[in-house]
Amino acid sequence: MSTNMQTMALSVTASGSVESYIQAVSGINMLSAEEERKLAERLHQDGDLEAARKLIMSHLRFVVHIAKSYSGYGLPQADLIQEGNIGLMKAVKRFDPSVGVRLVSFAVHWIKAEIHEFVLRNWRIVKVATTKAQRKLFFNLRKAKKRLGWFTHEEVQTVADELGVSTKDVLQMEARMSSQDQGFDLAADDDESGNFAPVQYLEDKSADVESEVLDADWDKNATQRLYSAIKTLDERSQHIIQTRWLADDKATLQDLADKYQVSAERVRQIEKNAMKKLQAAMA
Repeated sequence: MSTNMQTMALSVTASGSVESYIQAVSGINMLSAEEERKLAERLHQDGDLEAARKLIMSHLRFVVHIAKSYSGYGLPQADLIQEGNIGLMKAVKRFDPSVGVRLVSFAVHWIKAEIHEFVLRNWRIVKVATTKAQRKLFFNLRKAKKRLGWFTHEEVQTVADELGVSTKDVLQMEARMSSQDQGFDLAADDDESGNFAPVQYLEDKSADVESEVLDADWDKNATQRLYSAIKTLDERSQHIIQTRWLADDKATLQDLADKYQVSAERVRQIEKNAMKKLQAAMA
């Protein structure tokens, strides 16, 4: 395969032809199981990027095939393919030839995962599914929907039974999918008389972004200084400070006294001295 065809196959550009891309990737030779295994071993063991390129190139046709199954969402096919290619690259990076499965079987999950994320980000400006369960329902509901408009009560119950969810979940997801996006700003030709848009009432007037950023930055730096200061303490003092002040399940003086076979008062003294050192280092 020529270098120009390889370049075309790696990127679906807006100015290029999707049909030409599909034709190009279809012309790439497929790998035998042995060829695939050797290339995967070179990548896995030696970090051979040329081997990774060959593995990716030989599987681009499968991405096209998977991307076509998502054409019903009204998103550009080129974008779906491009996102699927990203999933393929992630799969190739994680593929372990010693497992004994073909790359295409392993890569399907990663390809679909990237396309799923792209669909969820772009099918609605307001995300319709944020949890794993909602995402599963979103895609299954799209497949189960036989017509436009709202489900009948019988259809809702059928879908709920098939997907193993409640009718309430089905109705909520259908409402999200059927809702219309609202513009954040007023239309350019709107004179603002009697009309409202989210831009007019969603701004938090009490928020001070500059102060919030500065406070967050200070907290981050203070935390870094604290942990750096703790590292200057001896091992026993570090453990006492961490278990007495930083652990979720904080230790008592007697717990530490039993551990180090000293008195609780001695542990308190070590803690006090360590705190003084930390305060000096933080200052």
